[in-house]
Amino acid sequence: MRELTYVAKRTVEWREVPDLKVRSGGEAIVAPVAATPCDVDSSILAGHGFIEPPFALGHECVARVVETGDAVTAVAPGDLVVVPWSINCGVCGRCRAGLTAHCEAVPYMAMYGAPIGGSWGGLFSDLVRVPYADAMLVPLPSGLDPVAMASASDNWSLAWRLVAPHLQARPGARVLVVARGSIGLYVCDIARALGASEILYVDPAAEHRELAREFGAITAESLEPAPVGYDIAVEATGRVDQLALTVKSLAPEGICESAGNHFRPGELPLLDMYLTGVTLRIARDNVRAHIPDALALAASGKVTPEKVVSHVIDWEDLPTALPEKHLKPVFVRADD
Repeated sequence: MRELTYVAKRTVEWREVPDLKVRSGGEAIVAPVAATPCDVDSSILAGHGFIEPPFALGHECVARVVETGDAVTAVAPGDLVVVPWSINCGVCGRCRAGLTAHCEAVPYMAMYGAPIGGSWGGLFSDLVRVPYADAMLVPLPSGLDPVAMASASDNWSLAWRLVAPHLQARPGARVLVVARGSIGLYVCDIARALGASEILYVDPAAEHRELAREFGAITAESLEPAPVGYDIAVEATGRVDQLALTVKSLAPEGICESAGNHFRPGELPLLDMYLTGVTLRIARDNVRAHIPDALALAASGKVTPEKVVSHVIDWEDLPTALPEKHLKPVFVRADD
């Protein structure tokens, strides 16, 4: 089988590795049918990551179950499933508390697409091993398009978590979104569907702003001068200066969710945050806990995640097309 491997800036290649077979009763082997780069994958491809290549890339996909161990009961061969980005057992104390990105049964930061907590492979591979199939795999609801939901492994479900619980607690809130990629656009779509009274989307890319307007957002190219009075803010730029401006735009006791990967240091306006009473969360998502709710919203017909898909590209073109700069390309393979 082949594994798409990141080897250098803007360079990936297929590498042959041994075929995968089930090794224990709780495992499954899946074959991705629709896979897409996460916003952080784009940073890695641009050379901004902190892990030296080579390593298998990719952590967002919908896959077809190929083989299961004897103890697997939640899925069966032939099922379409969402494969969450982080490896989690489902039964340790943290997993039972919903902290699936911090599973105690595997090394810290165990995930697909980056060899931080061990080598688990990547979801741009012909086959993928899922060590805890019952805990990890989420069946794709009937009627949902795998291409539209290729990002449910991370960015789509993350976007749901960034804004949906806060809008439930603060109906009709004003929402600020400061972004550079797909996460912010998903947030706009979800916030509109869940009743935000106003959405301001800030992004220097004109084509992204145009799409945000389709989701009902007001748009701006820059956060300067900083707006004020937003109840909920989402920052997904990976830039500390943008995060600093974002928190300064909040209303008293406002909430800021930072989904950016901040590879470079910077300063935050801590005194302003103190005086305003800001709640700031900077975190990877415990995505497995949120996938079912995010999929349910997608299945409701109230949102249109397919609009964020910028290109649909053949699986065999991954080595040449993945390094290109696209908003949200989805790579599809014939589902035999």
